[in-house]
Amino acid sequence: MGTISKNKILSQAKDSFNKAEYKNALDKFAQVLQNYPNSKEAFNRVILSEMAMSGEEGAEALFDYYDILREEDTEQADVVMSEILESIDGSLEKLGEVLAEPLRERLEFEEGIFYSDFQKILQEGGDFKETFENIMFSTRVIITTKEDFIDFIDKLIEHDFAEMALTYLENALNVYPSDKLLRKLLKKLVQGRNIEN
Repeated sequence: MGTISKNKILSQAKDSFNKAEYKNALDKFAQVLQNYPNSKEAFNRVILSEMAMSGEEGAEALFDYYDILREEDTEQADVVMSEILESIDGSLEKLGEVLAEPLRERLEFEEGIFYSDFQKILQEGGDFKETFENIMFSTRVIITTKEDFIDFIDKLIEHDFAEMALTYLENALNVYPSDKLLRKLLKKLVQGRNIEN
């Protein structure tokens, strides 16, 4: 197996994973690992595929996080991911703790306001529409959990940001096509609104 086919198969495996075809992804990552036993990426992604197959929701988030890390520093990303996976022991809570701090530091470095901070402004009596419009023009809202994402989309729908909500939902459904909460939000958005297909 040459380098080109290695990269091609890795790419196909990632596509399969992103389409929630975890068994297919696992087989392809395993194929790369068989031919390149020292490939840390293939090894880590085999574990992530196994996690996803066993229904651990954190696997998708971790997979995406791995891609972000690899864009910055491939070798360091492989080391960091190996350490994270070794420390998990099947515990999603532990996964959240391991990810939270470096992710928070990275996101604070990039300019933005965390959704939790945005919610505090609203709790202090801020109007959603006005507050959100002010933030949109000066910075961006950073969402780090699925629950916050769902809440954010729900609020966008309630406050007549239909087109924006639709864009977020379409992107999310491309990654998680069978997610019930996302589909429920899409139904809520479409009811009573004429949105172009």
